[in-house]
Amino acid sequence: MSNREILIKQRAEKILQIYAQGAFPMGDSDTGKIEWFYPEIRTIIPLDNYIIPRSLKKFLASSNFEFRYDTSVFEVIDNCSHRESTWISPQLMKEYKGLYKIGALHSVEVFSKNELVGGLYGIGFRGAFFGESMFSKVSQASKAALVALLIRLNQKGYSLLDVQFLTDHLKMFGALEISLSDYNFLLEKACEGVDIRF
Repeated sequence: MSNREILIKQRAEKILQIYAQGAFPMGDSDTGKIEWFYPEIRTIIPLDNYIIPRSLKKFLASSNFEFRYDTSVFEVIDNCSHRESTWISPQLMKEYKGLYKIGALHSVEVFSKNELVGGLYGIGFRGAFFGESMFSKVSQASKAALVALLIRLNQKGYSLLDVQFLTDHLKMFGALEISLSDYNFLLEKACEGVDIRF
């Protein structure tokens, strides 16, 4: 391993440790500089008590969506950044590449007729998954990606899904706000075990 690769790995591991302490990064939309956030109110989707809306279940039963995992991570991130104002700055993308190299960056991809039409990505550390962003090119694709994520995290044995901020989109899946102390308790428990293969 070259010195440069060692430095990239060390930096990525340091960033992962900051996630494990409960903070998450966002790039400033003007300067691109990475800022870390540690809000007092946290939002999670309980992995033992999430909701899949009935209408979405019905849609998925007849859709032609195909789900893949970690096959198009940076394509998913690129699509998530295609907004009028984005916090996914070039500097943050650089850090994501380091996280990808150490196996911490993951994506759920939704394909239709072999075309990427939606997805989401996040950071995994031991039993915790930190959802970052999602996108959709066709109706219901990002919601479908979230359903696939919820099912996969349960299958793999994750115990915490952090979704950062409460939105109407996430509320329908059972997302709820909790105190920082409750969040830290769940995070500590999730980070006690061994790394889970996403």
